[in-house]
Amino acid sequence: MKKIGVLTSGGDAPGMNACIRAVVRCGVSHKLEVVGIRQGYRGILEEDFIKLGNRSVANIIHRGGTILETARCEEMKTREGIRKANEILQREGIEGLITIGGDGTLRGATALAEAKNVKVISIPSTIDNDVYGTDYTVGFDTAINTALDAIDKIRDTAESLPRPFFIEVMGRNRGFIALEVGIAGGAEDILIPEVETKIEQLCLDIERSFKRGKKSCIVIVAEGDEAGGAFSIAQQVWERLKLEYRICVLGHVQRGGSPTARDRVLASKLGAAAVDALVNGMAGYMVGELKGEIAFTPLRETWEKRKELDSNLLQLVKVLAG
Repeated sequence: MKKIGVLTSGGDAPGMNACIRAVVRCGVSHKLEVVGIRQGYRGILEEDFIKLGNRSVANIIHRGGTILETARCEEMKTREGIRKANEILQREGIEGLITIGGDGTLRGATALAEAKNVKVISIPSTIDNDVYGTDYTVGFDTAINTALDAIDKIRDTAESLPRPFFIEVMGRNRGFIALEVGIAGGAEDILIPEVETKIEQLCLDIERSFKRGKKSCIVIVAEGDEAGGAFSIAQQVWERLKLEYRICVLGHVQRGGSPTARDRVLASKLGAAAVDALVNGMAGYMVGELKGEIAFTPLRETWEKRKELDSNLLQLVKVLAG
């Protein structure tokens, strides 16, 4: 193998730049030519390529976002799009491709890999942490620490003027962010898509919380909770309790910022492992980390299989809310 490509696709996540840096520098150490593909899969179809070397990735490890930019590409969901992408990659002499992203990125990588024209290795990078085959995805740790910082500040004001605060975090389909940040932030309740939200029970929990003498009540809501987002849930609670409340939607602030040390190290390890895998002839896998060890999972399994929440954390929520 002489030439590889690297792209970031889908939603951006802190640590993507650290990952690109590791891919480029490990690629160079293997005497590979490394090509950056701008704007994800769209960049393949538009032939938006840039040569990357050691100096190209200097001083980016601490930066959020992605220097290669990212995009969503509907054309890559079609057979024609996959065929065209493979033809372009072959014409450019790109023998190996490393994709960095979440669920959608992994689906596109699977289609490219199964065409068998280019060797594909993927790296899981999404703040949602919802990818099967790795304990943590690149960007998750930064996202929960960003959200936690906001929640700590909100609790200060919540204790000054007692009222329930409903804080909405990202998590359209899964509750990984809400669960971990809720535990770490000492939330009284955590509402996630995986567990049915019972408004009546939530109201009882809030009432009991104040009756026990608590000066604040923090409810963490994953944006994809089946009872609706924070606005809908807060309104339903108000209709029953007539308690004045406040809502804070953290939104895209969770995607930005300098990646934590944990995300930088994880990104560096997975980036290096992806290059080594290609050099050793592997293809069609996602490289992740399970129990502290590098692990390879067939691409199709990463989105066909469901990653489960930590059941121990789910049981801890009510106990720790005390």
